[in-house]
Amino acid sequence: MKRMFSFSSIRTLVCVVAVTFASSCNQDDFFELPDRGGIDAAIWDSEGSVQLHLNRVYDVVIPQFLYQLIPDRGGVHLASDESFYPHTDQWARGALGIDYSVVLGNNDVRYVGNKYDWSAGSNRYYEISRCNAAIQNIPEGALSDQSKNHFLGQYHFLRAMVYFELAKVYGGVPLILEPIDPQNNTVSGRNSAKEVFDAVLADLDKSIAYLKDATWKDDDGRGKINQMIATSFKAKVLMYWASPQFNPVNDAKHPYDASRWQTALEANKAAYEMGLANGYKLLPNYADIFRTEGTMNTEAILVRTYTNSIERRGHDGESRSRPQSEGGSAYQGYVATTRLLDAYPMKDGNPIGKGAYTYDEVLFWKNRDPRFEATIAYNGSSWPLSGNDDRRQWTYSGAVNEGSVRGVMCKRFTMPNISSGNVRYQDNIGGNGMDWIEMRFAEVMLNYAECANETGNLALAKDLVRQIRERAGIEQGSGGNDYGLGNVAGKEGMRDLILNERMIEFAFEGKRNSDLRRTRRMHLLTGSMSTIQIALVDGNNTKAVLEATDPATGLRFRESLDINDKEVYLKYFKPWAQDYGSTNYGPYAVPAFHYFYTFHNDFVNKGANIEPTIGWSGGTFDPLDN
Repeated sequence: MKRMFSFSSIRTLVCVVAVTFASSCNQDDFFELPDRGGIDAAIWDSEGSVQLHLNRVYDVVIPQFLYQLIPDRGGVHLASDESFYPHTDQWARGALGIDYSVVLGNNDVRYVGNKYDWSAGSNRYYEISRCNAAIQNIPEGALSDQSKNHFLGQYHFLRAMVYFELAKVYGGVPLILEPIDPQNNTVSGRNSAKEVFDAVLADLDKSIAYLKDATWKDDDGRGKINQMIATSFKAKVLMYWASPQFNPVNDAKHPYDASRWQTALEANKAAYEMGLANGYKLLPNYADIFRTEGTMNTEAILVRTYTNSIERRGHDGESRSRPQSEGGSAYQGYVATTRLLDAYPMKDGNPIGKGAYTYDEVLFWKNRDPRFEATIAYNGSSWPLSGNDDRRQWTYSGAVNEGSVRGVMCKRFTMPNISSGNVRYQDNIGGNGMDWIEMRFAEVMLNYAECANETGNLALAKDLVRQIRERAGIEQGSGGNDYGLGNVAGKEGMRDLILNERMIEFAFEGKRNSDLRRTRRMHLLTGSMSTIQIALVDGNNTKAVLEATDPATGLRFRESLDINDKEVYLKYFKPWAQDYGSTNYGPYAVPAFHYFYTFHNDFVNKGANIEPTIGWSGGTFDPLDN
């Protein structure tokens, strides 16, 4: 008998189905849960007790508000060319290859588990074990068939979600689909990526079937898995399976399979049409996406609900976004890189340097895609906060009442009417209570667009992107170049545009890392990580002029400046400057074999036949082999 992941030094590993129903057992094995007789089987006969168990699974599986939880070395999975987060996280720098002193080794990717306890982010297999226990035991309980189906539909989805995230990181992982009998433990080795995806899709099919008649009331059902969520997620999974990370184009060992894109197209078409039939649509105002909750948000599909009025149900997203002058502490993860700033097209939809509008590298915010203004706070920009609709944000170095801000910040996750004194989430309460939207209808549309493009339907791909851009407020234009799409010709050009569109549309939503890995674009990044820093023309002398207060109005002189007048702007502010953060940083240098990470040493050494991934030290396991 092979024993797997036995941690004799970790006696805190109790074998339970959920925290609320804990009972002791004698073994401390990583995957082991007792059989039905190991706990009170009656818990599966009560909707209340099963719901408590399910609530905890939601709590540890559904992603939290960005940066609310960063597990050990979690920066590896947050690293991208979108934000300046790597400036303060060595593991993110290591993932991007920009820090000469940090090179990721076999022990540095710990996504599968970090602390080996029941906490969110500590051990993905504990999350799976909860689902396995419920999936096996609920059918044997005394609940009604409808209740059983509704619970099972949610558990199958949540298990699928965990395994999908594991596949994105590792490719192939040990596939555990039922509670392990401690007396008959035969689990060992890694399953292929295909086997993991097959299991994920099987779970999602079951979820869709079980939830076909499930309707949740918004007051107690917001955030609960339904058929639309499961259908949209299945479509996303199939798009990943068709994408270059799992379906490389030039790999003789693993021939490209174009049929995967056709399968993904059909699934994404079904998700899109189901969404329309059920009233999902883009919100009229891009800036309102995260500020609109409940049934009023017709775009939100999968959400994690928060509130600022119930203990342990909030987050600190408002504080991480806001400047110090408004009660916040601006976080590097919400500072845009110059690469993100440059990704926004002009307001006619054309890239910088093309179309009817001239780009000015000093006044870089002028005439841009309206999503720029909705997302980016720059020096002198309008940013209503604390109920002040006339408020402007100043980001020059040394600005009064500000900390060490960068030249740009993020507006997206702030609520304009919250006062500065109520910004912080502290003592487990407060903040803005804004829900986290993990999937929204715009993502379904862009996923569908990508599948359409890859299967040769350029017109459909353009139409879906056009809808996104029309909502954004981009000008239609003329001469056949509607919304900047007319000059895009061919699959490759549209492929590039869609990836760029995703970077803009989902700015700071935590999707860029996955997109770069899914498309095998991460190792192609060139240049250096940089952001904006604003200096003053004459140091403290200019600062004194800008911050002098008019006794008649109580306003500082800077509030009267027309920052869109280049001559006026350059009188006080130096042209924006790139900040590389440290002379120890170099250009992006991501190894090509990083598309599939390997397991950390504890996981390998305590397991049975857990091979390291090819490319890594001692690597023999190829996730793409069948």
